[in-house]
Amino acid sequence: MSALFQRNLHANLPNVVKGKGNYLIDETGKKYLDACGGAAVSCLGHDCAPVISAIKQQVDKLCFAHTGYFSNEPAEKLASWLVDHAPAGTGAGSIMLLGSGSEAMEAALKLARQYHLENGEQDRSKVIARKPSYHGNTLGALATGYHEGRRAPYAPLLRETHYIDVPYRYRMMREDETEAEFAARLAQQLEDKIEELGAQNVMAFVLEPVVGATLGCVTSPKAYFKTIREICDKHGVLLVSLMKLCVAWGEQALPML
Repeated sequence: MSALFQRNLHANLPNVVKGKGNYLIDETGKKYLDACGGAAVSCLGHDCAPVISAIKQQVDKLCFAHTGYFSNEPAEKLASWLVDHAPAGTGAGSIMLLGSGSEAMEAALKLARQYHLENGEQDRSKVIARKPSYHGNTLGALATGYHEGRRAPYAPLLRETHYIDVPYRYRMMREDETEAEFAARLAQQLEDKIEELGAQNVMAFVLEPVVGATLGCVTSPKAYFKTIREICDKHGVLLVSLMKLCVAWGEQALPML
């Protein structure tokens, strides 16, 4: 019997001992195709030589330095690379390195609150998000997302969040409206919700640019993001955009290692 607190208490999980390319291999030699890249954290495969070499070299020099007291060269280089390669017009200036998407969501909520406190707007604490959505499994992230199955057991523990609809064309776009009209109609939900709650009370609007875990892979109609950006700016509401960052593996990325 395993001493680990497994995610599935009723399953006898295979014991993986090594990885090769896109495959995981258990102690019996059986191979498993890792089709999701380890929940999108090993998209370069399980035996990428440059990555393995970089890890080994870094461990030989330094494993850990408390970020409350020190910075370090690898973190500084990575942050600079990400800022330098951010899309034009994003205004990216600083990078926070965290251990998971859930932790990033928690940090984003706290930063949004701190931003308004520093500006003297202490009443801004309400969050608007979209449904369906998934932003993580820690309590703050779970409360912000709208995934019924994951939320239900912990509903009494979750902070209140307010929701508008994801612009899901397949289910929600009317036959008699254009894409632009559909985008405007769904974006209007944000305007209406902010006015309902009182703009002076709204802290942030949280969304996934591409809805993943709850709808598969759903993008938004043209002009939707431009309109919600304008609505957020109009009311002083922060726009928190959660997305997985995928860096193309090539020669330009190698200096990072």
